[in-house]
Amino acid sequence: MGRLRPIELNSYKPLRELVFDAIREAIIDGTLEPGERLMEAQLAEDLGVSRTPVREAIRQLELAGFVVMIPRRGAYVADISLKDVADVFEIRGALEALAASLAAERASDEEIEQLERLLAEIAKSVEEKDVDLLVELDTRFHDLLYKASRNERLGQILSTLREQIQRFRTQTLSNPARMRIALEEHRRLVEALAARDAEAAARFAAQHIESAENSLMELCFERQGRGGSRQAGREEGNDSSR
Repeated sequence: MGRLRPIELNSYKPLRELVFDAIREAIIDGTLEPGERLMEAQLAEDLGVSRTPVREAIRQLELAGFVVMIPRRGAYVADISLKDVADVFEIRGALEALAASLAAERASDEEIEQLERLLAEIAKSVEEKDVDLLVELDTRFHDLLYKASRNERLGQILSTLREQIQRFRTQTLSNPARMRIALEEHRRLVEALAARDAEAAARFAAQHIESAENSLMELCFERQGRGGSRQAGREEGNDSSR
């Protein structure tokens, strides 16, 4: 189990919310990995609290879908399901392509320059293999892309998927090979945006999201000890709904 930082007890939030937020963030950023068992005593020690708020937080995290309870075994970080991956990326691929197309037409010169600067920072983080910084920069890059689209509703819709996207992002960008591929995908996208080529920007954005999905699918299959493909994930989701 990864080590969590002690929480700040001088917050205006109730303790149970602070504990909930701390464990949820640890799941999202990968400190607590999919399938990892959650030990109340260890979490309480790490966070500097008693076991009671930890127990309450775990129950709430189960309701939120971040934790699964297995009878006679305990609480575990919920695995990333193939159906979740397929569903989220299907939506995200379409919306990111739209955001990129609109941004190519509507972004200010200053925003294009900001994206270029972020790209340079992303390249440096890839070179240094700094996963935490890369995830932060990647998040800022995509947030700026949504802002540059000048469509507030688009950003709001994507924000509803933010926690899932962030969790997926952490998983995929922890792979050094994926880091380098993502860098090149971002570079092509920025070049299209700078050229004000809406069609190319949409295409590169869609390819970037599909590539990230395939990378995460492969990781999910590896964890399950079997091979597969993106379509298999979609078929699994279809089977589960029958």
